[in-house]
Amino acid sequence: MQNLLIVDDNVDVRQQLKWGLSGGGFGVHFAKDGEEALECFRRERPSVVTLDLGLPPHENGVEEGIRCLGEMLRIDPLSKIIVITGNEDHSAALEAVRIGAYDYYRKPIDFSELKIIIDRAMYLQQLEAENRTLRDSRDGDCGIVGDCEGIQRVLSHIKRVAASDVPVLISGESGTGKELVARAIHQKSARSKREMVAINCGAIPENLLESELFGHEKGAFTGASRTVKGKVEYADKGTLFLDEIGEMPMPLQVKLLRFLQEMVITRVGGRRDIEVDTRIIAATNIDIAQAMEEGSFREDLYYRIGVVNIVLPPLRERGEDVELLANFFLNRVGKETGNQGLTFSKKAMQWIRSYDWPGNIRELENRIKRAVIMTPGPRIEPEDIGASGEDVQRRKMNAGEMSLKEARQLLERDMVEDALRRSLGNIVKASSALGISRPTFYDLMKKHGIRNT
Repeated sequence: MQNLLIVDDNVDVRQQLKWGLSGGGFGVHFAKDGEEALECFRRERPSVVTLDLGLPPHENGVEEGIRCLGEMLRIDPLSKIIVITGNEDHSAALEAVRIGAYDYYRKPIDFSELKIIIDRAMYLQQLEAENRTLRDSRDGDCGIVGDCEGIQRVLSHIKRVAASDVPVLISGESGTGKELVARAIHQKSARSKREMVAINCGAIPENLLESELFGHEKGAFTGASRTVKGKVEYADKGTLFLDEIGEMPMPLQVKLLRFLQEMVITRVGGRRDIEVDTRIIAATNIDIAQAMEEGSFREDLYYRIGVVNIVLPPLRERGEDVELLANFFLNRVGKETGNQGLTFSKKAMQWIRSYDWPGNIRELENRIKRAVIMTPGPRIEPEDIGASGEDVQRRKMNAGEMSLKEARQLLERDMVEDALRRSLGNIVKASSALGISRPTFYDLMKKHGIRNT
């Protein structure tokens, strides 16, 4: 059960609050001054506190209340503290919110209004506490946060496949956490004491990818001044993670297939076979079945790497997980930057829940990271997360309220941005993926104000 701590030096007010808030589904505790409040706070760790700023020995000032507020937030930054003030203490209430108070309420007290504020604070604190538990205990070291059915299925698959050495193929849109799942499998496997070596098959030019994977001998090509091991050899006795394997050129698919069949490699320019014991985990954001139909991906390689398939759901299909993840990133980034105590406003959380998140978890994390760094006040508003007129346009398009011209413009911008994301900023690849020339691609970027960051 969650606890509520009421801090007020007026016995009549305490009795009124006790009566007005009874039957709320949470335990209620009382304190009449700062020292008693802090003692109770340390002992009971209340989810929510109502704190009168005018406490003894400075009943006519706010010094003691502000001191208690700061000490409580230091003890437990997740606790939601609602400061209670008189009409003349508006500036002090704003200062308390700036320090980290969840909200403020002016006397005289309307119990129905205060109850709504407390219930909302209780709900938010519970979400944040569940998020912390999810991160710290339930999923061990894998760091995967989520309660939806799709993620629970993924977690179940991770536990099952970690105990074996079978190749795993992880599918999902960009930004859904494919590498995180791969690391979770590695960390829970018998190979966890050795390295997981990762390589992005779509980010390395074709003429360099073979050497990156399999290494090369001295003198194998111009500039090869020494023998270099490849990623496969470095992953010996560990795990090799092949990200975006769907982008691997066909000739290298043949060489990778030979390795999977025989567990031996030959370096570029080399003549001897080298035995390597590594587990393969691959990931892709493309439709492999379609790629096989088009002849750009080998069917026999697919059956080798896809003994077990794990499909990650996009963030837009994960329901309330988006709220859990938003609070998870808010807490983590707050600790990393020393900017703790920030909360989402009601409008910000509504926007987070309604946005379709085309960049998935990666986009959510980046937007919240920027908001934590740049937000000047104690609450994050929609504009701090990057809500823009384009987001409103998307909702209009989904509702069928957009003109054909507006929809074309929005689709064009989305396709250019998606091509840049998929190609990791490589203009040649991005323009080729859209079937247009580089100058045309640059013109579209300029037209829509898109920067290649």
